[in-house]
Amino acid sequence: MKRKIVIVGSGFSSLSAASYLAQKGFEVHVYEKNDTLGGRARQLKKDGFTFDMGPSWYWMPDVFESFYNDFGKTTRDFYELERLDPGYQVAFGDNESIAIGDSLDKIYAVFEKEEKGSSKKLKRFIELAKENYDIAIKDLVYRPGISPLELVTPVTLKKIKYFLSNIKRDVYKDFKSPKLRQILQFPVLFLGAKPSNTPSFYNFMNYADFGLGTWHPEKGMYSIVLAMVALAKSLGVQFYTGAAVEKISVDNSGKAIGIVVNGKTIQADIVLSGADYHHSETLLDTKYRVYSESYWDKKVFAPSSLLFYIGLNQKVKNVSHHTLFFDVDFDVHARAIYDNPEWPEKPLFYANFPSMSDPTMAPKGKEACFLLIPIAPGIEDTPELREHYLNLVLNRMEKWTKQPIKDQILFCESFCVKDFIEDYNSYKGNAYGLANTLLQTAFLRPKLISKKVKNLFFTGQLTVPGPGVPPALISGKLVANLISDANPLD
Repeated sequence: MKRKIVIVGSGFSSLSAASYLAQKGFEVHVYEKNDTLGGRARQLKKDGFTFDMGPSWYWMPDVFESFYNDFGKTTRDFYELERLDPGYQVAFGDNESIAIGDSLDKIYAVFEKEEKGSSKKLKRFIELAKENYDIAIKDLVYRPGISPLELVTPVTLKKIKYFLSNIKRDVYKDFKSPKLRQILQFPVLFLGAKPSNTPSFYNFMNYADFGLGTWHPEKGMYSIVLAMVALAKSLGVQFYTGAAVEKISVDNSGKAIGIVVNGKTIQADIVLSGADYHHSETLLDTKYRVYSESYWDKKVFAPSSLLFYIGLNQKVKNVSHHTLFFDVDFDVHARAIYDNPEWPEKPLFYANFPSMSDPTMAPKGKEACFLLIPIAPGIEDTPELREHYLNLVLNRMEKWTKQPIKDQILFCESFCVKDFIEDYNSYKGNAYGLANTLLQTAFLRPKLISKKVKNLFFTGQLTVPGPGVPPALISGKLVANLISDANPLD
């Protein structure tokens, strides 16, 4: 008889774990509180426009490919991918911009044009980043974060100095151009922590950026959700939407025995939560929680976001599919996120125009526009603040593109801290989980296995290996292996 597993939430880590567990022979049931599957990777469709509401960057294609390969499939079995050229554009002040092309040679040339001699430095920087990427992706990230010894290998011992230094120090040492410095630091700022608090080892994200490129799946990132759900269903996984989990049930012996969904008890042999880790523990009686409120309050979280989904009645000029607006002070905004949490006076922001690459994302002649301002989690969120920042960034876009944008808005919907809390039970409204600081790496992150409840497991961006879609896929695989090892099937 198959052992039954119930999974809380249907984000990428849950979908990944569901398929691996079904492949291993478990009976798998997934419960999602919202009306659609995919967790934060939702989709907004309105008046012929399509928006990815959550993740919008397809990086680290090798991790996605590895996931599908584990099931005898390839990416092409589910969706078509296009490598973007440019991968993204960075807009600076005085109408200057730098485009990051689809090959290292193009990027070297751009760097050299901006700063003489920088191409040689960048080659060395990327060679090192690739070394770290190979170590991280082929080895470290597939370790479950149970013991500090997981990080101690002959290879990592040689890299110890890169855990003790930081990204900002390395970038500033080799590059003098403020523009190049910002480009090299942005992957960790937007998705993790201040570059000055991020170990140098995480420069592997620069190889993911420059070396592996930025891709777009046809019909948007939600194609990945549809692919993973189709794969899971083919393996026998059952899904339930509109199914809010109210409690994780534990028997007198301290063993998880199921969940309560919309007032109904669902029995199971094993419980796995891919929901926000803090929220997941609130589903337990206090005595069964491993991490206190003070523990979570002291943690360094990656940013939340103010998001706008805008349908425009015209095409937008002078921008790319992905455009980063770094036309204000980079460090000042970083401090507003991490040092003194507050609304930034002059925010950096990211603009996504998927319809520039994919005609399915907007009606002909129109443009889908998705705007993101990274902000500190837990700060005030009001309609007035949202309106203020919308006008602020649109004014800068109009100045940059030299065309009216506000007059072309057909509709605009927003999403911010309150929505992250309401829709995703996200702690303080965080968007990306825990920051990648040295003291929040690997075994120092919340564990995949509960220390107090038998047969209770966790997965997702608040545990190992960390934030982002590719790490979420890996997190699902890691926890599936732990569950299988602890519960061998006859």
